[in-house]
Amino acid sequence: MKSDRSHLDWLESEAIYILREVAGEAANPVLFFSGGKDSIVLLRLAEKAFRPGRFPFPLMHIDTGHNFDEVIGFRDARAAELGERLIVRTVEDSIARGTVRLRSADESRNAAQSVTLLEAIAEFGFDAAIGGARRDEEKARAKERVFSFRDEFGQWDPKNQRPELWDLYNARVHKGEHVRVFPISNWTELDIWQYIGREKLEVPSIYYAHRRQVMRRNGYLFAPKPGEQGEELSVRFRTVGDISCTCPVESDAGDVQAIIAETVSSTLTERGATRMDDQTSDASMERRKKEGYF
Repeated sequence: MKSDRSHLDWLESEAIYILREVAGEAANPVLFFSGGKDSIVLLRLAEKAFRPGRFPFPLMHIDTGHNFDEVIGFRDARAAELGERLIVRTVEDSIARGTVRLRSADESRNAAQSVTLLEAIAEFGFDAAIGGARRDEEKARAKERVFSFRDEFGQWDPKNQRPELWDLYNARVHKGEHVRVFPISNWTELDIWQYIGREKLEVPSIYYAHRRQVMRRNGYLFAPKPGEQGEELSVRFRTVGDISCTCPVESDAGDVQAIIAETVSSTLTERGATRMDDQTSDASMERRKKEGYF
């Protein structure tokens, strides 16, 4: 008998199963919520997994202090709408404690989030942290298990991960260890936007085309620095993160269907096209993940 279930239905079911496995196996889980599109999808999946009850975990965001205002505003409004607890920890806190030291005031804080994240996990004793990373984003993330083990130092060793045959997941950890869990590992950027369209999910306005002053450098678009004369273009953001390393792309896509059409024809991944912090070897995603990054 031919199944009437769509590709998105199968992905949704897998993700809901994973979320329920975390709730069943972990003693103290948390779900990362930044206000970005992937974490917005995670929240909808959590609603389908656990409503009408409350989520069996709080939400948490590690704020660099250099995030887009539109995204932070959306984050707070969505958490309040759901009535779920939102924990926010900032890189500024780590700077004040002396655990993060930047070379300059305008240096990207994206990599520094690892320190603040591990401090927050230790503060609350979380043994499982649910995130919205996907394997199609970047080659290091393609190596990630769905339940990705982190040692007592919060570090990831891609050569020391647990098998997940037949979708059997192991969340067992000793004190001080934890697992990162990625329910949408098998989704693509296209799947995310198709799901946003199907579920009619709201996203921050900067994901859609808007007019913005930008500068062109090395094939990327940047916000002009003080004193620089930029040009006004129609742009949108494919991914949102630290302002210092997240670039928009030229686009006229003003709704979900237009973004889907644009995504189908794109030859670059969203991080490859817009995230400067992934482009240099000294800040490579794999190195950062080994140090505790998302």
